[in-house]
Amino acid sequence: MLWLLFFLVTAIHGELCQPDAENAFKVRLSIRTALGDKAYAWDTNEEYLFKAMVAFSMRKVPNRETTEISHVLLCNVTQRVSFWFVVTDPTKTYTLPADEIQSAIRMNRNRINNAFSLNDQTLEFLKIPSTLAPPTDPSVPVWIIIFGVVFCIVIVAITLLVLSGIWQRRRKNKGPSEVDDTEDKSENTITIENGIPCDPFDTKGWHINDTFMPEDERLTPL
Repeated sequence: MLWLLFFLVTAIHGELCQPDAENAFKVRLSIRTALGDKAYAWDTNEEYLFKAMVAFSMRKVPNRETTEISHVLLCNVTQRVSFWFVVTDPTKTYTLPADEIQSAIRMNRNRINNAFSLNDQTLEFLKIPSTLAPPTDPSVPVWIIIFGVVFCIVIVAITLLVLSGIWQRRRKNKGPSEVDDTEDKSENTITIENGIPCDPFDTKGWHINDTFMPEDERLTPL
């Protein structure tokens, strides 16, 4: 009688867990690719750990707090390593909905990966999309980065102010000299009359050169 019950239960489990069965998921592991010489062998102990991680994840789902390790069934395990799994209800007569299992796996994907020292690329749930990795803490504190940016902005601003002051000072110093040069040029202007260079005005003393005065103006009236 007990043997008959055992075979009956085994047959039921075989129907629930099989490739492409309803609510079944395929898992593929690349242990040697991920760990190289440190790769471990996939055995019944690893299978037990996997079932435990899946049961742990399911217990995080509302109304599935009673999920046990025995409710997780594995089948078609290959040496490469790949297998299928399903999660049954407490009576083990039907499998739990695929969307609940997918949600549980996605919420705890990092915990499952860490348990086997793998990642989303080497521990693949073929029908469950990979989740984004949690944000990593930057090696340099954020406040140091902000301080560095502000400090650089202040240095650039001070440099621009100093350069602007130097440029304006040079411009002021250059202005009067240009005016003097203009005046010197005007003072040195010489008029050429009949091929003879002459200075019609004594610009420095503001006197008229008598050479160019009319005859009647040079003579003092009596």
